[in-house]
Amino acid sequence: MNSGTIKIGMVGAGANCRVRHVPGFRAIEGVELVSVCNSTRESSERAAKEFNIPNVYDNWLDLVQADDTDAICIGTWPSLHAPITISALQYDKHVLTEARMSMNSAEARAMLQASQETPHLIAQVVPAPMTLPVDQTIIDMISKGDIGDVLAVDLKVNSKDFIDTKSPLHWRQNKDLSGFNILMMGIWYEILMRWIGSAKKVTAMTNTFVKKRQDETGKMRTIEIPDHVDVICEMNCGAQANLRFSAITGLAPTNEAWIFGTDGTLRVNLEKNQLFFGSRNDKELSSVKIDPLKQSDWRVEEEFVNAIRGLGKVKLSTFEDGVKYMEFTDAVTKSSQSGQAVSLPL
Repeated sequence: MNSGTIKIGMVGAGANCRVRHVPGFRAIEGVELVSVCNSTRESSERAAKEFNIPNVYDNWLDLVQADDTDAICIGTWPSLHAPITISALQYDKHVLTEARMSMNSAEARAMLQASQETPHLIAQVVPAPMTLPVDQTIIDMISKGDIGDVLAVDLKVNSKDFIDTKSPLHWRQNKDLSGFNILMMGIWYEILMRWIGSAKKVTAMTNTFVKKRQDETGKMRTIEIPDHVDVICEMNCGAQANLRFSAITGLAPTNEAWIFGTDGTLRVNLEKNQLFFGSRNDKELSSVKIDPLKQSDWRVEEEFVNAIRGLGKVKLSTFEDGVKYMEFTDAVTKSSQSGQAVSLPL
């Protein structure tokens, strides 16, 4: 148990760190943000000034190796998550890494192995937050048998915007920075795992409709990451899941998930976190009242610090969960390239 002050170093100071992690850690007694390293010295110094962080480092390895921290918060692109995580654990530092966990499942497994070799250290992946207010209600309804046996799931996450052919290259479209990650696919699969568990077989079709984009230097870069994907999954629970993730679906309907069972149907409005349910004796779906005591909220930093202090265990999200959604991510790419179903785990 760590009962003293916990000193945290930040590698990366992007939007999620500024909006979530900095205020989250600052709200916890006995936690200090003591160092920062962003993509450039200039941006690091801006972040240090903005958040009153005393130490600035020119590269992430110097920050990780320094003896002024107990834990590292990683807010970089996925391309650096594995090397920073593994180095931090080797230097006896706890790790909170931003999602997406890594570039691919091989990196994710290496991160998991490094954490298993240092069991006294906490290793956590920032969880998908979108459905936290309704997750427990969905899990309870399924576990109590309200739906019966889950037979099928439809999950659609659309952009609502028409295809953008002119915007510059985003890091999510850059395979050098993002690896096999596609849109928000891995994060939504993580949510699906909370509800009904993982997949055992994946069949996918993808398409990249904008073939080239201009990077920050003005150079045209070939795009290898799809902007539309359809996935059919055979789930370990016996259900079949039909998933779609897209950046090209202009004026698409509400993002939602439907869970169909032998005894009931549950609709999840993913944009408003609203639930609607109907059983076989009903004529239509009715709104589900969410018990406030079951509504979770963002408490990533609190859970991380509590785990370091021995006051609880990491639930959202473990490195084991991260490996599962990275293997799913790799399976989608393998299936779309081969035209064949891919079995999980890889």
